[in-house]
Amino acid sequence: MSAVTHDDLMAYADGQLDPGRVGAVEAHLAANPDAASEIALMRRQSDALHALFDPVAAEPVPARLRARRIAAAQRQRRGRSWSWAVAALVLLSLGVGGGWFARPLFEAPAASAVLIADAINAHTVFVAENRHAVEVGRDDSAHLASWLSNRLDTTLGLPDLSAQGFALVGGRLLPGEPQLGGRAAQLMYEDAAGARITIYVTAALPDRQPAAQLASLDGAEAFYWANARITCTVVGTLPAERMQAVSQAVYGQLTDGDVSAPRYRS
Repeated sequence: MSAVTHDDLMAYADGQLDPGRVGAVEAHLAANPDAASEIALMRRQSDALHALFDPVAAEPVPARLRARRIAAAQRQRRGRSWSWAVAALVLLSLGVGGGWFARPLFEAPAASAVLIADAINAHTVFVAENRHAVEVGRDDSAHLASWLSNRLDTTLGLPDLSAQGFALVGGRLLPGEPQLGGRAAQLMYEDAAGARITIYVTAALPDRQPAAQLASLDGAEAFYWANARITCTVVGTLPAERMQAVSQAVYGQLTDGDVSAPRYRS
Protein backbone atom coordinates (compact mmCIF):
# COMPACT_ATOMS: atom_id res chain seq x y z
CA MET A 1 0.00 0.00 0.00
CA SER A 2 1.33 3.44 -0.90
CA ALA A 3 2.48 5.88 1.79
CA VAL A 4 0.04 8.37 3.24
CA THR A 5 0.54 11.80 1.62
CA HIS A 6 -0.31 15.33 2.72
CA ASP A 7 -3.10 15.36 0.15
CA ASP A 8 -4.53 12.22 1.76
CA LEU A 9 -4.54 13.94 5.15
CA MET A 10 -6.21 17.08 3.82
CA ALA A 11 -8.88 15.03 2.01
CA TYR A 12 -9.47 13.00 5.20
CA ALA A 13 -9.88 16.19 7.27
CA ASP A 14 -12.40 17.52 4.71
CA GLY A 15 -14.32 14.23 4.53
CA GLN A 16 -13.42 13.87 0.84
CA LEU A 17 -10.99 10.94 1.04
CA ASP A 18 -11.53 7.86 -1.15
CA PRO A 19 -13.04 5.20 1.14
CA GLY A 20 -10.32 2.79 0.04
CA ARG A 21 -7.68 5.02 1.63
CA VAL A 22 -9.42 5.70 4.96
CA GLY A 23 -7.95 2.66 6.72
CA ALA A 24 -4.41 3.55 5.77
CA VAL A 25 -4.83 7.17 6.88
CA GLU A 26 -6.34 6.21 10.23
CA ALA A 27 -3.50 3.76 10.85
CA HIS A 28 -1.03 6.53 10.02
CA LEU A 29 -2.73 8.91 12.46
CA ALA A 30 -2.74 6.29 15.21
CA ALA A 31 1.02 5.98 14.82
CA ASN A 32 1.61 9.74 14.55
CA PRO A 33 -0.03 11.73 17.39
CA ASP A 34 1.21 15.08 16.02
CA ALA A 35 -0.48 14.45 12.68
CA ALA A 36 -3.64 13.37 14.48
CA SER A 37 -3.65 16.58 16.54
CA GLU A 38 -3.23 18.64 13.39
CA ILE A 39 -6.17 16.88 11.69
CA ALA A 40 -8.32 17.43 14.79
CA LEU A 41 -7.46 21.15 14.76
CA MET A 42 -8.34 21.39 11.05
CA ARG A 43 -11.72 19.81 11.70
CA ARG A 44 -12.48 22.16 14.59
CA GLN A 45 -11.63 25.15 12.41
CA SER A 46 -13.75 23.77 9.58
CA ASP A 47 -16.70 23.23 11.94
CA ALA A 48 -16.35 26.78 13.25
CA LEU A 49 -16.33 28.23 9.72
CA HIS A 50 -19.39 26.22 8.74
CA ALA A 51 -21.21 27.39 11.87
CA LEU A 52 -20.44 31.00 10.99
CA PHE A 53 -21.05 31.05 7.26
CA ASP A 54 -23.42 28.21 6.33
CA PRO A 55 -26.50 30.27 7.31
CA VAL A 56 -25.31 33.07 5.00
CA ALA A 57 -24.58 30.66 2.16
CA ALA A 58 -28.13 29.32 2.43
CA GLU A 59 -29.66 32.77 1.94
CA PRO A 60 -31.08 33.62 -1.51
CA VAL A 61 -28.87 35.71 -3.82
CA PRO A 62 -29.71 39.43 -3.33
CA ALA A 63 -31.54 41.03 -6.25
CA ARG A 64 -28.68 43.49 -6.79
CA LEU A 65 -26.30 40.56 -7.48
CA ARG A 66 -28.46 38.69 -9.97
CA ALA A 67 -26.93 38.31 -13.42
CA ARG A 68 -29.83 39.96 -15.26
CA ARG A 69 -29.72 43.06 -13.08
CA ILE A 70 -25.94 43.34 -13.38
CA ALA A 71 -26.13 43.14 -17.19
CA ALA A 72 -28.82 45.83 -17.29
CA ALA A 73 -26.73 48.09 -15.06
CA GLN A 74 -23.73 47.67 -17.37
CA ARG A 75 -25.80 48.68 -20.40
CA GLN A 76 -27.07 51.73 -18.53
CA ARG A 77 -23.53 52.75 -17.56
CA ARG A 78 -22.37 52.50 -21.17
CA GLY A 79 -25.26 54.74 -22.20
CA ARG A 80 -24.23 57.34 -19.63
CA SER A 81 -20.53 57.35 -20.54
CA TRP A 82 -20.95 60.02 -23.24
CA SER A 83 -22.90 62.23 -20.85
CA TRP A 84 -20.17 61.88 -18.27
CA ALA A 85 -17.51 62.90 -20.79
CA VAL A 86 -19.45 66.06 -21.66
CA ALA A 87 -19.98 66.82 -17.97
CA ALA A 88 -16.27 66.38 -17.31
CA LEU A 89 -15.40 68.95 -19.97
CA VAL A 90 -17.89 71.41 -18.50
CA LEU A 91 -16.56 70.91 -14.99
CA LEU A 92 -12.99 71.34 -16.19
CA SER A 93 -13.81 74.66 -17.79
CA LEU A 94 -15.66 75.82 -14.70
CA GLY A 95 -12.86 74.64 -12.44
CA VAL A 96 -10.25 76.82 -14.09
CA GLY A 97 -12.19 79.94 -13.21
CA GLY A 98 -13.96 78.65 -10.12
CA GLY A 99 -10.75 77.59 -8.43
CA TRP A 100 -9.74 81.22 -8.02
CA PHE A 101 -13.00 82.13 -6.32
CA ALA A 102 -12.99 78.99 -4.14
CA ARG A 103 -9.43 79.49 -2.93
CA PRO A 104 -10.44 80.70 0.59
CA LEU A 105 -11.86 77.21 1.22
CA PHE A 106 -8.42 75.67 0.75
CA GLU A 107 -6.17 78.28 2.33
CA ALA A 108 -3.95 77.19 5.19
CA PRO A 109 -5.16 77.94 8.74
CA ALA A 110 -3.88 81.07 10.47
CA ALA A 111 -0.44 80.81 12.03
CA SER A 112 -1.89 81.56 15.46
CA ALA A 113 -4.32 78.62 15.18
CA VAL A 114 -1.51 76.21 14.27
CA LEU A 115 0.76 77.46 17.06
CA ILE A 116 -2.04 77.23 19.63
CA ALA A 117 -2.84 73.68 18.55
CA ASP A 118 0.85 72.73 18.68
CA ALA A 119 1.20 74.27 22.14
CA ILE A 120 -1.85 72.42 23.48
CA ASN A 121 -0.72 69.12 21.96
CA ALA A 122 2.73 69.47 23.50
CA HIS A 123 1.17 70.44 26.82
CA THR A 124 -1.09 67.36 26.80
CA VAL A 125 1.81 65.03 26.02
CA PHE A 126 4.38 66.28 28.51
CA VAL A 127 2.37 67.34 31.59
CA ALA A 128 1.40 63.67 31.92
CA GLU A 129 5.06 62.64 32.20
CA ASN A 130 6.90 62.26 35.48
CA ARG A 131 10.54 61.31 34.85
CA HIS A 132 10.63 62.78 31.33
CA ALA A 133 8.44 65.85 31.64
CA VAL A 134 11.38 68.11 30.68
CA GLU A 135 14.79 67.79 29.05
CA VAL A 136 16.60 70.22 31.36
CA GLY A 137 15.43 70.60 34.94
CA ARG A 138 15.17 73.71 37.11
CA ASP A 139 18.44 72.84 38.88
CA ASP A 140 20.22 73.91 35.70
CA SER A 141 18.00 76.89 34.88
CA ALA A 142 20.87 79.12 33.74
CA HIS A 143 21.88 76.58 31.13
CA LEU A 144 18.23 76.07 30.19
CA ALA A 145 17.70 79.77 29.47
CA SER A 146 20.96 80.05 27.51
CA TRP A 147 20.35 76.86 25.51
CA LEU A 148 16.78 77.74 24.51
CA SER A 149 17.73 81.34 23.70
CA ASN A 150 20.46 80.10 21.35
CA ARG A 151 18.16 77.61 19.66
CA LEU A 152 15.39 80.17 19.16
CA ASP A 153 17.92 82.88 18.23
CA THR A 154 16.26 85.31 20.64
CA THR A 155 16.64 86.03 24.33
CA LEU A 156 14.28 83.91 26.38
CA GLY A 157 13.86 84.59 30.06
CA LEU A 158 12.33 82.13 32.51
CA PRO A 159 9.28 83.81 34.04
CA ASP A 160 9.05 83.81 37.84
CA LEU A 161 5.57 82.60 38.75
CA SER A 162 6.10 82.09 42.46
CA ALA A 163 3.58 84.85 43.23
CA GLN A 164 1.00 82.77 41.36
CA GLY A 165 1.97 79.63 43.27
CA PHE A 166 4.02 77.96 40.53
CA ALA A 167 7.64 76.80 40.45
CA LEU A 168 9.68 76.00 37.36
CA VAL A 169 9.97 72.29 36.55
CA GLY A 170 12.24 72.81 33.53
CA GLY A 171 12.00 72.98 29.78
CA ARG A 172 12.61 71.32 26.44
CA LEU A 173 13.18 72.12 22.77
CA LEU A 174 10.55 71.09 20.22
CA PRO A 175 10.60 71.06 16.40
CA GLY A 176 8.71 73.70 14.41
CA GLU A 177 8.06 75.02 10.93
CA PRO A 178 10.23 77.93 9.68
CA GLN A 179 7.16 79.89 8.55
CA LEU A 180 5.72 79.52 12.07
CA GLY A 181 8.69 80.85 14.00
CA GLY A 182 10.82 77.72 13.72
CA ARG A 183 11.81 75.63 16.71
CA ALA A 184 9.82 76.03 19.91
CA ALA A 185 10.74 76.11 23.58
CA GLN A 186 8.40 74.63 26.14
CA LEU A 187 8.72 75.72 29.77
CA MET A 188 6.80 73.80 32.43
CA TYR A 189 5.66 75.02 35.84
CA GLU A 190 3.97 73.17 38.70
CA ASP A 191 2.12 74.22 41.85
CA ALA A 192 2.11 72.51 45.26
CA ALA A 193 -0.94 70.43 44.30
CA GLY A 194 0.76 69.11 41.16
CA ALA A 195 -1.19 71.22 38.65
CA ARG A 196 0.97 72.15 35.69
CA ILE A 197 1.02 74.91 33.09
CA THR A 198 3.28 75.21 30.07
CA ILE A 199 4.64 78.15 28.10
CA TYR A 200 5.27 77.52 24.40
CA VAL A 201 7.57 80.07 22.76
CA THR A 202 8.90 80.48 19.21
CA ALA A 203 10.83 83.24 17.48
CA ALA A 204 8.70 85.91 15.82
CA LEU A 205 6.55 85.12 12.81
CA PRO A 206 7.81 86.47 9.47
CA ASP A 207 5.36 89.40 9.55
CA ARG A 208 6.39 90.32 13.15
CA GLN A 209 2.93 91.78 13.72
CA PRO A 210 1.48 92.04 17.26
CA ALA A 211 -1.49 89.80 18.00
CA ALA A 212 -3.34 88.30 20.95
CA GLN A 213 -5.89 85.50 21.16
CA LEU A 214 -7.70 83.28 23.67
CA ALA A 215 -8.64 79.72 22.74
CA SER A 216 -9.98 76.47 24.20
CA LEU A 217 -9.19 73.02 22.82
CA ASP A 218 -9.53 69.51 24.23
CA GLY A 219 -10.28 70.81 27.72
CA ALA A 220 -7.26 73.12 27.85
CA GLU A 221 -7.24 76.92 27.88
CA ALA A 222 -4.62 78.85 25.92
CA PHE A 223 -3.60 82.51 25.85
CA TYR A 224 -1.55 83.34 22.74
CA TRP A 225 0.24 86.49 21.75
CA ALA A 226 2.84 87.54 19.21
CA ASN A 227 5.09 90.57 18.89
CA ALA A 228 8.14 91.59 16.88
CA ARG A 229 10.41 89.24 18.87
CA ILE A 230 8.49 86.07 19.87
CA THR A 231 5.20 84.21 19.87
CA CYS A 232 4.04 82.78 23.18
CA THR A 233 1.19 80.47 24.18
CA VAL A 234 0.38 79.82 27.84
CA VAL A 235 -1.55 76.56 28.27
CA GLY A 236 -3.27 75.08 31.30
CA THR A 237 -6.45 73.63 32.73
CA LEU A 238 -6.73 76.00 35.70
CA PRO A 239 -9.91 77.79 36.75
CA ALA A 240 -10.45 80.89 34.60
CA GLU A 241 -9.35 83.48 37.20
CA ARG A 242 -6.14 81.64 38.03
CA MET A 243 -5.36 81.01 34.38
CA GLN A 244 -5.77 84.71 33.72
CA ALA A 245 -3.41 85.64 36.57
CA VAL A 246 -0.73 83.23 35.33
CA SER A 247 -1.07 84.40 31.71
CA GLN A 248 -0.85 88.04 32.73
CA ALA A 249 2.29 87.39 34.78
CA VAL A 250 3.97 85.53 31.89
CA TYR A 251 2.96 88.21 29.42
CA GLY A 252 4.24 91.01 31.59
CA GLN A 253 7.64 89.38 32.13
CA LEU A 254 8.27 88.25 28.57
CA THR A 255 7.25 91.61 27.08
CA ASP A 256 8.96 93.75 29.73
CA GLY A 257 10.47 96.80 28.03
CA ASP A 258 8.84 96.02 24.68
CA VAL A 259 6.95 99.21 23.83
CA SER A 260 5.50 97.61 20.68
CA ALA A 261 3.71 94.89 22.63
CA PRO A 262 -0.08 95.26 22.85
CA ARG A 263 -1.51 95.84 26.28
CA TYR A 264 -2.60 92.67 28.08
CA ARG A 265 -6.37 92.31 28.07
CA SER A 266 -8.36 89.78 30.08
